[in-house]
Amino acid sequence: MFRHQKELQFEVKVERPDPQFARRLQEVLGGQFGEMTVMMQYLFQGFNCRGEEKYKDMLMDIGTEEIGHVEMLCSLISQLLDGASPEDQAEAAKDPAVAAIMGGMDPQHLIVSGLGGMPTNSNGVPWNGAYIVSSGNLLADMRSNLHAETQGRLQVARLYEMTTDEGVRATLRKMIARDRYHQYQWMEAIAELEEKNGVVVPASFPPSAEEEAQPHAYEFWDLSEGTQSSEGRWAKGTSPDGTGEYVYMQNPAPLGQVPNPQVPPTTIHHDLDAKKFLKK
Repeated sequence: MFRHQKELQFEVKVERPDPQFARRLQEVLGGQFGEMTVMMQYLFQGFNCRGEEKYKDMLMDIGTEEIGHVEMLCSLISQLLDGASPEDQAEAAKDPAVAAIMGGMDPQHLIVSGLGGMPTNSNGVPWNGAYIVSSGNLLADMRSNLHAETQGRLQVARLYEMTTDEGVRATLRKMIARDRYHQYQWMEAIAELEEKNGVVVPASFPPSAEEEAQPHAYEFWDLSEGTQSSEGRWAKGTSPDGTGEYVYMQNPAPLGQVPNPQVPPTTIHHDLDAKKFLKK
């Protein structure tokens, strides 16, 4: 069960309208790594979680917090659009640099949402449920969550540099801080799960010679010019789970056969032998 509390998690207050920045904020609302994505990702992982209750509770806690972040961004976008008008945009467009670089306000903020946030990215592309990951494997999901928070915090930090509005910056600083903690959280969960089951997903597929081409599980294949990649930890030493030693292989020879697919029947109309028909 969910309850809505009227107060926002953090104060949201802008100094002045800025429809162009409102459009930019749409990316961290409805973009691939926006708050809608992490909200839905964590909630679906929580809804479908099986096993230890603490993981389900954590996912539901953070997923619910992300609902609040979506509301914060909608409030922020609405305040940035308050007082915006086509005349404001026309005035801004008098400066060619502004017109070219800023790209103008999103017309859908006027036409579709009535000066409100939308479930779209900064180019107006609708949010897509395919953005979320909920695989049923906790370690795989936690790693995806860390990736999502990493990209999300990066984008908010970039937006922070794009505005001088101290009110907007204050809100973004809060979001950046929470994204820092969420990265910590997923890293801690990943470390805990790796201690239990190992670092490779899925742990239930054993790394035995009968089940897996084991020697190839530790080979680094250098397939680009130069040998600089041999200097990384991935090319020498022991694997993180201690099951084998890395082997660096420069210019390894292919181990498979040359593909030789059969020519399909002429009813497929591939025209591979069309000349014999043209002669008739």
